[in-house]
Amino acid sequence: MTELRDKTVVVVGLGVSGRAAATLALSKGAQVVGLDQSAACTPMDGVRLVTGDLDVAELLAADLVLVSPGIAAAHPALVQARQAGVPMVGELAFAARFATVPIVAISGTNGKSTVTWFTQQLLTAAGYNPFVGGNLGRAACEAVGSEHDVWVLEVSSYQLELAEGFQPSVAVVLNLTPDHLGRHGDMDGYAHAKTDIFRSQNSENVAILPVDDAFLMAAARRYPLKRLAHLGGLPGVRRIGVTATVEWGDVRGQVDLSGLTVPGEHNKDNAATAVLLAVALGASLNAVAAAVPSLTGLSHRMEIVAEADGVLVINDSKATNIDAARTGIVGLDRPAVVLVGGESKGPGFAELAPLLTKQRAVIAFGQDGPAIADELVAAGVSVVRVSSMEEALDRALSLAKSGDAILLSPGCASFDAYRNFAHRGDVFRSLVHDRFSVEVLP
Repeated sequence: MTELRDKTVVVVGLGVSGRAAATLALSKGAQVVGLDQSAACTPMDGVRLVTGDLDVAELLAADLVLVSPGIAAAHPALVQARQAGVPMVGELAFAARFATVPIVAISGTNGKSTVTWFTQQLLTAAGYNPFVGGNLGRAACEAVGSEHDVWVLEVSSYQLELAEGFQPSVAVVLNLTPDHLGRHGDMDGYAHAKTDIFRSQNSENVAILPVDDAFLMAAARRYPLKRLAHLGGLPGVRRIGVTATVEWGDVRGQVDLSGLTVPGEHNKDNAATAVLLAVALGASLNAVAAAVPSLTGLSHRMEIVAEADGVLVINDSKATNIDAARTGIVGLDRPAVVLVGGESKGPGFAELAPLLTKQRAVIAFGQDGPAIADELVAAGVSVVRVSSMEEALDRALSLAKSGDAILLSPGCASFDAYRNFAHRGDVFRSLVHDRFSVEVLP
């Protein structure tokens, strides 16, 4: 349904994506009702706001229901409305109904924000004018009607729950590690949710999967992927050291990654993946390869925030699970004082013991710092215990030696003390600024 004039559109959840969906629906002439469970929800001009428990009567009266990713598709009120035949989609699929340009969609448990960020930079260097957003920054609905000639979207598994009709020209699932299982049930359910990114692709669209991930490969077999490329295999991209070999269609070549300045071995993989995405869309391999040394990283993802007295301080606050923390630690090229802790997603830190025993020191902080420390000590890791991230930084500064790094890679959610991982990272940057006699790097 793209003709919305005088139709009743109900938007469930008025967060960032819900408000963008409501704005788009209003621009198409719809009568918009906003349902939000929070009584503190800020009203929107032109939107009739209903707060509290989801009102089934409002849903049943709708011509179309738009669901924000924060609201599970399995919510009983939404299930009842769907069973009654009410059309229902997520914000991502709603935006895509009005797309007139190609879409590059990037999903996966870890690394999707960085790959999205790298891809839009490479496409810009190749002469495109990309919109970047989705789960990263701006909602997809904000791209509708813009002058951009390609959308580069980070896509979460939550956004893919009600995404029928979302048809990216190029789509990738980077990896799959345990996360969000409370919503998806188990790894099979999680893999099915992720590979729904391919649900509406046709024979001309490109699907990309890691060659060695059995869960993802099995789940993706539900769809007739006619143009399948691989991460870690050919056709697709395969990285050995600082050389990425790309084979796709008529394109054959190698890309030198030695000039990449964003730290972390995993970021070489992220850059190689971004190269493949750009080439699969149609960008020149030569133009893309030439842009690799100019790639910049995102805040809070292996972000170098300061260097003084020979100590490099790295903000990897985006590492909100153990696998993401592992990736950050593995990517280091020097000994480090590693800061872990926050609101834990459960045990598993012992898996990091072989990496952490090689580091200068490990400091555990935050709400679940004591439990994390106990687990690591039982696995043979010496751990310094502190209460707060501020204390953790102070201890790290006293323990680090010239040539070391201080790495904030918490492996935990941030909600014990911060609004989100970005707030945690901003506080860390501010603390570093206060303690170093140099300006924090931009």
